Amino acid sequence: MSRWGLTIPLTGVPLTEHAALVAELPALGYTDAWSAETNGTDAFTPLALASQWAPELRLGPAIVPVYTRGPALLAQQAATLADLAPGRFVMGIGTSSDTIVQRWNGIPFEEPYKRVRDTLRFLRAALAGEKVKQDYATFSVKGFKLEQAPAAPPPIVLAALRPGMLRLAAREADGAITNWLAPKDVRRVRGELGDEPELIARLFVCPTDDAEEARAIGRWMIAAYMTVPVYRAFHEWLGRGEALAPMNEAWAAGDRKKALEVIPDEVVDDLIVHGSPAACRARIREYVANGLTTPVLAVVPGGGLSPADAVRALAPSND
Repeated sequence: MSRWGLTIPLTGVPLTEHAALVAELPALGYTDAWSAETNGTDAFTPLALASQWAPELRLGPAIVPVYTRGPALLAQQAATLADLAPGRFVMGIGTSSDTIVQRWNGIPFEEPYKRVRDTLRFLRAALAGEKVKQDYATFSVKGFKLEQAPAAPPPIVLAALRPGMLRLAAREADGAITNWLAPKDVRRVRGELGDEPELIARLFVCPTDDAEEARAIGRWMIAAYMTVPVYRAFHEWLGRGEALAPMNEAWAAGDRKKALEVIPDEVVDDLIVHGSPAACRARIREYVANGLTTPVLAVVPGGGLSPADAVRALAPSND
């Protein structure tokens, strides 16, 4: 059976109210819990809690930006989670976006490929217990050594949306993380990553039979993401540039209403998993059949289900 992950925390549910549901996840067939870091919780705190709530789960951030913490602090946080979840923690790093890094944190979003590469190489050394004294292309480290390195260094996976980063993940990391793709897109991604590395993808899942409800929600989400340069370039590479051009033009002109209206239904249906819970589970398995190793569900409220009930309805144990 493939892995079956869940994004935590759930939208609209306070972190303090997750304990019982997270503890239930292994019995429901979930194997993984992955956090995120945008403008809600940080990436590490939910995983630290989940490590105690459900000791069976594999845990990982998808992803931690390489800019918003110094390299040594990233190593410390990864080592802490590896200690809390020995053999069950995966470190996910990536560039994030210019919005998060530069506009929100005031940090220049410069040389993203090199910054990820350098951070990966630093973390490999630091998490292996080495004393690092190195001038990398994008930063320098002068004699850092973890007080207590993990007994087994955690795997490191990279957020990768296009060929350059996917090839870096294949060469130097333990896998790649992607999102906002259709089942048919997995083969394109695999073409750059290769068949062996783990491929993880966050899938936005709205369990509702009301297609218009799902599409209305999906349009807002697509407009928010696909107008960001890194995602716009990703979908141009995947072949959706023409389909999304009217949205991007309207958005650039400041017409948000029109930008939503001109997103084609087929694009929403490609990128948002929706339908009955059984139909959603079948759609998720299409991704796996096309080469996805680890689907990570991001539950989008819909269909009248509470977030917890949606998690239960989408569980692989129902098949």
